[in-house]
This record gives sequence, C-alpha cells and structure tokens, in this order.
Amino acid sequence: MSMEIAPYSETHFAGVKALWGEVFPDDPPRDYAEVSIPAKAKEHPELFLLALEGEHVVGSVMAGYDGHRGWLYRVAVAKAHRHLGVGAALIHEAEQRLWALGCVKINLQVRGTNQNVTAFYQNLGYVVEDRISMGKLAPDDPFPSRPLDSPRRS
Repeated sequence: MSMEIAPYSETHFAGVKALWGEVFPDDPPRDYAEVSIPAKAKEHPELFLLALEGEHVVGSVMAGYDGHRGWLYRVAVAKAHRHLGVGAALIHEAEQRLWALGCVKINLQVRGTNQNVTAFYQNLGYVVEDRISMGKLAPDDPFPSRPLDSPRRS
C-alpha cells in the first residue's frame, strides 16, 4: 500500500465525509463533516490530517491544541485499511505537529461503546487515566433535542 499523510484540503471533503460515515455511523449531527470540517478549518487547519492512497481518503485525524493540552479527535481508518499502520502513522504525525507547537500532553477520548480501540492506543503509548468525561451543549446548539452521545435514528 502506498500511502501519504497530508493536511486536509477542500478537494478531500467527499472522501472524508464517506470515511466518517463508514467509521462513525451513529454520530450525532453536530459531528457530521458539514459541521466539523468548517469549524476545524478556522483553528489549526494544519492539524487536520488525512491518510491518502492516491487521492482516496483512507484515514483521518483532527488534532487540537489550546496552549495547555493537545487533543486527538476523529481518528478514523477505513475498514479495508485497518491493521496496516494507517492509524499509527496518522497519530504519529499529529503527535509530531503537537509537540512542535509546545504541547506537553496529548489527550483523547474513547467512547464506551468502542472499547476494542483502547489496545490500539495503548500500543502507541497512551494510558487509561482515571477521569470522568463530562460535556455540556451550547444553549444555541442546532441539535438541542439530542443527548451528547445519542445515536442517530434511521
């Protein structure tokens, strides 16, 4: 497999949307590509990375840095490309970019329904920390009738 890691560009929108639809089929509308990508383009767009096989999007990671901690979001690898090093390559490149910004700690969250990915992150040096994850929706959230992690209904 010939793969490159590259920053997101608008030409990749459809590929990212398709990837996220495959990997995150139960995401709430606030996490859809149409919402997430324009928001990310405003803040550290160089931290939105894709794994590309030619022009085909086979993986993604969004990283964030607030000057205190780094975060990894939307780590996704197409099912047909799993266990080939795609996810590790994305995480490694995101880490390098975060370290270069002065980040000293990177956090990520794993949904309780996705425990099988925990071993992947542990193999990359991440440890399970004793934390409680909490969230609060903005008062003007365009999707107020949905709990934070409520699955999509078909």
